[in-house]
Amino acid sequence: MDTGTTETSETTGTAHAQPTEERSGIHLTTKAAEKVREIREAEGLGDQGLRVRVIGGGCSGFSYDLFFEDETTDMDQRFESQGITMYVDMMSYQYLEGVQIDYVESLHGAGFKFQNPSAKSTCGCGSSFSA
Repeated sequence: MDTGTTETSETTGTAHAQPTEERSGIHLTTKAAEKVREIREAEGLGDQGLRVRVIGGGCSGFSYDLFFEDETTDMDQRFESQGITMYVDMMSYQYLEGVQIDYVESLHGAGFKFQNPSAKSTCGCGSSFSA
C-alpha cells in the first residue's frame, strides 16, 4: 500500500514517489545517518543516496548490502530517513519493510547493524538473516 504522494516529471512524464518518513518502513538511527553523511562527505559523493538491498548469501541465507548511488530505475522505491535518501529495489523491499539500520561501535569492530522484524533468524554479525 502506497500512502506517499507522487510527482510527475514534466520532462519525462514519469511518476516518482516522493520520499516520506511515514511510509518508509526503513529507518536509520541518528548514529547511522551521521555515519552515512560522514562517509559520503569523505568520499566526495555529493548528495548521492544510499542503496539498500538484499542479496543471496551470508551464513543465514541472505545478506544486506549498502552502497552509494545516484541513478535509479522505475522499479526502485525511494525513501527518506533522518534526511538521507535511500533507494530500494522492489525485490529487496519485501525483506526490508520495517528494518531499522543502526551504526554500532564495539570491541569487536564497527559497522551498520540491521534490526529486521521480518527475519526468522540472524547471524551474530547482524548482516545476514533468513526469511
